[in-house]
Amino acid sequence: MILTKLLNRIAVIEIHGDDSRDVSALVFDSRKITANSLYIAIKGTIADGHTFITSAIEKGATAIVCEDLPLDLVENITYIKVKNASKTLGHLASNFYGNPSHQLKLIGVTGTNGKTSVSTLLFDVFKNLGYDSVLLSTVEIRIADEVIPATHTTPDVITINQILAKAVEKGCEYAFMEVSSHGISQNRIEGLEFAVAGFTNLTHDHLDYHKTFDEYLKAKKRFFDKLSSDAVAITNIDDKNGNVMLQNTKAKKKSYALKTLSDYHGKSLEVDFNGMLLNFNGKEFWTTLTGKFNVYNLLLVYGIAIELGFQQDEVLQAISQLKRVSGRFETFKSDGGIFFIVDYAHTPDALENVLDSINDIRTKNERLITVFGCGGDRDHSKRPEMGNIASKKSTLAIITSDNPRTEEPTQIIKEIEAGVEPQFFSKYTAIPDRREAIKMAIKFAEPKDIILVAGKGHENYQDINGVKHHFDDKEVINELWQLMSK
Repeated sequence: MILTKLLNRIAVIEIHGDDSRDVSALVFDSRKITANSLYIAIKGTIADGHTFITSAIEKGATAIVCEDLPLDLVENITYIKVKNASKTLGHLASNFYGNPSHQLKLIGVTGTNGKTSVSTLLFDVFKNLGYDSVLLSTVEIRIADEVIPATHTTPDVITINQILAKAVEKGCEYAFMEVSSHGISQNRIEGLEFAVAGFTNLTHDHLDYHKTFDEYLKAKKRFFDKLSSDAVAITNIDDKNGNVMLQNTKAKKKSYALKTLSDYHGKSLEVDFNGMLLNFNGKEFWTTLTGKFNVYNLLLVYGIAIELGFQQDEVLQAISQLKRVSGRFETFKSDGGIFFIVDYAHTPDALENVLDSINDIRTKNERLITVFGCGGDRDHSKRPEMGNIASKKSTLAIITSDNPRTEEPTQIIKEIEAGVEPQFFSKYTAIPDRREAIKMAIKFAEPKDIILVAGKGHENYQDINGVKHHFDDKEVINELWQLMSK
């Protein structure tokens, strides 16, 4: 693309050199430079891209976007000075790939819990409605029927635009995307045009990155603050932070709730492990999904689909055909009568929601055994909270490893144990080896008992000291059950 076209609608402070040259690729990692690349020098938290400008030129970059011009400008290189290179990258990427987010309807879902479920459910609902779309989620990226493994909740903005451009080429009309607080803070959604933004909830998470809850809240709110007046913002007003998201947005404001007067209102009429009978805005329907958190997820899906112009009856019919999202309240019963649930719950709020959902359904004649841990190198303050919740709401809580990363598993477990209240000491045990912990749960269980294995959900690995070892909770449960039931 010609540089002048690439710089369309971008605030440039000054240009040195030829701005009519052709650019072959956008690159912000100097190690990935190819001939005639445009290198964007970003000031990151770990490294400053400006220190790699010389290296980028040596590798073939012919144009440089930067905030600070080098003292010595190289001949035949074009330098573009901007105020914020990180934000500029998003607009460059949109221009380079033909502004794909303007050519389809892009829906972003943010919040602490439910982002993956809502985004995936939307993708599946629209498939049931007869539309090809694109999904950008933690679990996977899908372009119609093509599946690409995901590496981040929100990929970098060049990758996002590449995927959206490919989706436009394939004839997709809708795109559903998880929008993480990291992605917002790091300008990974800059330059994208969202048609709808959905908010699920805001609870304790990612304080290792954002440092305070207020900073975490502000990061989420920035997403809504930047929406255009053509967009729709739909928020959960049962969550005390739901209305905060709407305070400064130019978008059309919509709400959903189970407990509060709202545009989209839901009621749970019947619930069991096989599904739920629900009422949305006066219409009853059945879904195989279960748990109160899924009522919220489905209500947001419903609200978004209606805001996109679909009729209530066709949306509810498409919702009633949905299957459960991988690793999200996935249930299966062993031939010995033990009921297993695998769920991604890895925050205090998510774990409490899952345990409350199980306790609402069970008759209390069955015991509830919970196997869970907390990830290493992440927010320490949620660990005792999760220890308190699991020991209080389970018959037996088995504390184990999740993804310890570079931390010592026994130290993580000690921090979780610190939250267990004295009256619940007899209701928990600690087994650092996750496989052994699941084995212990199966050994302890009797027919009709419920075993919840929480924290990893869809993940098929365990991250230990930077190495990902294959570990899939569902696989391990099946293997151990087969071995132990012989």
